[in-house]
Amino acid sequence: MKKIGFAATLSILLAGAAHAAPASNAADNALEITKRAIAFRSVQGPGNQTPQLAAYLKQLFVEAGFPAADVTVEPVDDTAYLLLRWRGTDPKAKALVISGHMDVVEAKPADWQRDPFTPVIENGYIFGRGATDMKMDLALVTATVIDMKRAGYKPRRDIVLAFSGDEETTMKTSAMLAGKVKGAAEMVLNVDGGGGLLSESGKPEYLSISAAEKTYADFQLTVTNPGGHSSAPRKVNAIVELSKGLVKIDGYRFTPQISPITKAYFEGVAPLQTPDVGAAMKAFAANPADQQAIETLAANPAYVGQIGTTCVPTMVSGGHALNALPQRATANINCRIFPGVKPAAVMAELEKVAGDSGIKFSDVTEGSNPTDASPLRPDLVNAVTKAIHLVRPGVPVFPSMSAGASDSMHFRAVGIPSYGISPIFIKESDEFSHGLNERTPVDNVPLGVTYFRSLLTDLSK
Repeated sequence: MKKIGFAATLSILLAGAAHAAPASNAADNALEITKRAIAFRSVQGPGNQTPQLAAYLKQLFVEAGFPAADVTVEPVDDTAYLLLRWRGTDPKAKALVISGHMDVVEAKPADWQRDPFTPVIENGYIFGRGATDMKMDLALVTATVIDMKRAGYKPRRDIVLAFSGDEETTMKTSAMLAGKVKGAAEMVLNVDGGGGLLSESGKPEYLSISAAEKTYADFQLTVTNPGGHSSAPRKVNAIVELSKGLVKIDGYRFTPQISPITKAYFEGVAPLQTPDVGAAMKAFAANPADQQAIETLAANPAYVGQIGTTCVPTMVSGGHALNALPQRATANINCRIFPGVKPAAVMAELEKVAGDSGIKFSDVTEGSNPTDASPLRPDLVNAVTKAIHLVRPGVPVFPSMSAGASDSMHFRAVGIPSYGISPIFIKESDEFSHGLNERTPVDNVPLGVTYFRSLLTDLSK
């Protein structure tokens, strides 16, 4: 579904970050911004280019006519956040906040088929770190806001763009942005959430609105021993003791849970699935204790996170010398906790599962807030449905719960309802967020601009 004149833009590969004149239309501009954003290595640590990306975006907004004083780029540690205020005609109306993040997870060029920070367009996809998570979404909303501003649109309520700079790590800027808009915002539209599913044949299946998300938690497991010479093995070995505990945790399944949002999601999506998965969804929605349904859904990586809390080992470290008994061994357990469940209760449950007082547990989570689901407002659902039907007629829209964490948790934590409303459609087999060779279909670009123009207009007028 490419527009005439769009293909010419797709052939231009701009890996650098130098400024250029605005593209002739919003879709071309959005693709240009996507490529330039990917080229910034906005990764935590030495050489973090998130501040430069924020400065580039600010330049675009100022050149589009926004007063420089209304576009703030604030350095925070090695990163930065961007906060834009598009002033509405009614100063009493609460603001519409558009949330997203500029940073990405690390990507090592040696592991990729293409350089992760050089945008490449091939076979209808744009490749590069952040192509899916979430520099295309960021570019789409940026280009749309610029286009609406240049066209003379005047929102009734303030439109605030809140772009964080460390969502993939500590979320320090995420919490700061939530504090900035606390008490003044009607709702948050998080473009880093929700989204659409394409069948493997490329047919649009459905769009989801993310109205809830699981709580992120990290628990450190530590075993300490006196150690000693490796030629004199002892009965207890720190690495072995830790390993036995990890095996028990890996084989453990938390009691499955369901909520009104996940129930509605399973009931709506079930008819679009293969017969076995669809039947399992219906059965689980009717009875979350149905063992056969649990087994089917738990075996599917796309749905195991939707049926309850999950915990997995993600890092291990142990020993201090090749020829010495280990004095210390540690592991990290990463959990995605079902809404309403306290992290402390999950850690206590894991301690019971490990069943070894020699394994010490501690909560080392940073930047996470347990939050309740946001209410499914009719005005939001209607506006999203109208917008997506402009570009993908008849596609069903369902509520969903995100298994991952996003900036939404910080807005919900200060009392602002937040919704994942990305218009990006992608196949399950093309989902490589945080992984190698990340890519997204470029035909999402013109459709996404039309979607955002409709959505922002309806919710800000």
